[in-house]
Amino acid sequence: MDRDRVEAAFEMASNAYLEIGVDVNEVLDRLGNIEISLHCWQADDVGGFEHPGASLSGGGIQATGNYPGKARNLVEMQRDYLEAFSMVPGKHRANIHAMYGDFGGNEIDRDAIEPGHFTTWISWAREHDLKLDFNATLFSHPKASSGFTLSSRDRNIREFWMEHVKRCRIIADDIGKRLGSTCFHNIWIPDGYKDIPVNRMVHRELLASSLDEILECNLSKQHMRDSVEGKLFGIGSEAYVVGSHDFYLSYAISRGILLTMDMGHYHPTESVADKISAILPFTGELLIHVSRGVRWDSDHVAILNDELVSLAEEITRAGQLENIHLALDYFDASINRVGAWVIGMRSTLQALLYSLLQPRETLDDLEARGKYFQRLALLEELKKMPFGAVWDYHCLASGVPVGMDCITQVKNYERDVLMKRGS
Repeated sequence: MDRDRVEAAFEMASNAYLEIGVDVNEVLDRLGNIEISLHCWQADDVGGFEHPGASLSGGGIQATGNYPGKARNLVEMQRDYLEAFSMVPGKHRANIHAMYGDFGGNEIDRDAIEPGHFTTWISWAREHDLKLDFNATLFSHPKASSGFTLSSRDRNIREFWMEHVKRCRIIADDIGKRLGSTCFHNIWIPDGYKDIPVNRMVHRELLASSLDEILECNLSKQHMRDSVEGKLFGIGSEAYVVGSHDFYLSYAISRGILLTMDMGHYHPTESVADKISAILPFTGELLIHVSRGVRWDSDHVAILNDELVSLAEEITRAGQLENIHLALDYFDASINRVGAWVIGMRSTLQALLYSLLQPRETLDDLEARGKYFQRLALLEELKKMPFGAVWDYHCLASGVPVGMDCITQVKNYERDVLMKRGS
């Protein structure tokens, strides 16, 4: 990295943006305050720490690949987290699933987890000035083998999973209280049928009833926020998903909780960006999982593509940065897992930077006055602006790798740490 070259390019870029009314330093201040929640399950292929040597099994999701070096325990995962964060500008959050608690080698079933099982995470987060988010884990368990959890026709199965989620809410509340930052608690279930059902209503009625019972305990929104995540289809639920987008949208609005939209959980022709302004007037806030579907919900690593840029543009143009909570959600076991984290985080921040560097007031004014040619022409010119020079300087000023220096750091970490791990 040539520091002089980066600084010279930034000065030229700053002047170019100033000519169109954009103060780059103000933009970087805003970008530096954005928190993104980084998902723990990329580090170990969604195995969790409930059983030694565990791997993902069932429940509508699947990790593919066997690249060496995955995290095998809490210590390794936290070390990988810190390595990834060291390559990303800003202060961010760690997003953990309930199956990643510190269980001390004991067999603790999901309906018996407690806040104490996550004290290690809280202490680690406090030590490194990080915040935590949380997810109930309703998959990879014998009581999810039927393909149904909270919407199961079996009352005993439903009660088991209701107890699990109730406990997860209390854990999230404890995390938020002890770290002094609202913990976002996300609920996703794999429930559905592989082939065409004859009674769709029964399971959705059961799901609504289960969720209502779970939410009976009022917890402080200052400490934790509940959110529900829908899906178009999944592995083993290709024909019918109980918790669809329409179901959860209706439920979230009617119950006053958050809706989670995952970028990979919709039909390939649907735009999550377009949905934001249609939903926010009724929910006020949204939780968005940044992912990349390829032909189907395949949870590919997020990259700086048109979909991600469109999402960032919609958030910033609508002035909703404070009301949209971003978290990454993908798992690719075919490449270096820490590198996958870094690519997704940096790409998401780059998309936000690209959108923040646009002259919003000018574009709004052109649109309001019906100057559609000028609006389109300016949008096209913005594509040629030197946003990359601003990003490089932001990394330099933040003390993280610039450009392809990330590749070198990931390769060194792989050589020195990851490749020394056994299977």
